[in-house]
Amino acid sequence: MAFRKFLSSLGINAPEVETVLGSSAVRPGDVLEATVQLRGGGADVEVERLRLDVVTRAEDREETETGWANPMTIVSAVVDGPLTLHAGENRTERIALQLPWEMPLTHVLGGRRLRGARVAVRTELAIDNSVDRGDFDEFEVHALPAQDAILKAYADLGFRFDEAEVKLGTPTGAHNSKVGYWQEIETWFPPEYGRGDQLESVFVARADSLDLVTGQSGPHLFTYAEQDQDAWTKRIDEHMRKTFMR
Repeated sequence: MAFRKFLSSLGINAPEVETVLGSSAVRPGDVLEATVQLRGGGADVEVERLRLDVVTRAEDREETETGWANPMTIVSAVVDGPLTLHAGENRTERIALQLPWEMPLTHVLGGRRLRGARVAVRTELAIDNSVDRGDFDEFEVHALPAQDAILKAYADLGFRFDEAEVKLGTPTGAHNSKVGYWQEIETWFPPEYGRGDQLESVFVARADSLDLVTGQSGPHLFTYAEQDQDAWTKRIDEHMRKTFMR
């Protein structure tokens, strides 16, 4: 994001800000580093708060299917003031954002974009009782190896990916979730399962394992130390045939 003016009510000499992310691609559980560069304007100002929010598009909070106006905050980091930003001063703040294991995914299977999935860092600067929420700096969240292994099994079994949606609350079968939201990954059943509808899958990830919830079925435990592509593909196929085949 290039330098831009904040708080235009302060005039043409308002402070400027730039947020630079340490990486454009992360995974759930990673630490996202951000460098915020503040540049003083034409006069000293008191910065009351500098805040970074990791936000995601949540279906429940948007008026349209593609809306990106009212995102949900996943995690925040705040530098509390007051701190004085002198005229013409260059000031740098380095901030670390710990991403949850249940961070919504935007990319899977080695870089495939999930339709409908968006995450970003939003910078908020509060000066003299005025608050400016900056532009979104979007970044990519790639699947954990175990999540990719499960989704590769889906692809190998003939499931077709549709889109991903983040919703508020806790779905049936995801009682181990800790975050108050979930991401549905929607896929179309292959013809051999005798269905023409979609399957909604949810991951509840942790440091050493994850739960897979398929429709109303689950949680189904997958342990990272036991990851085996062929075995997991067979297990998922057997589960789908037993649970969903018509």
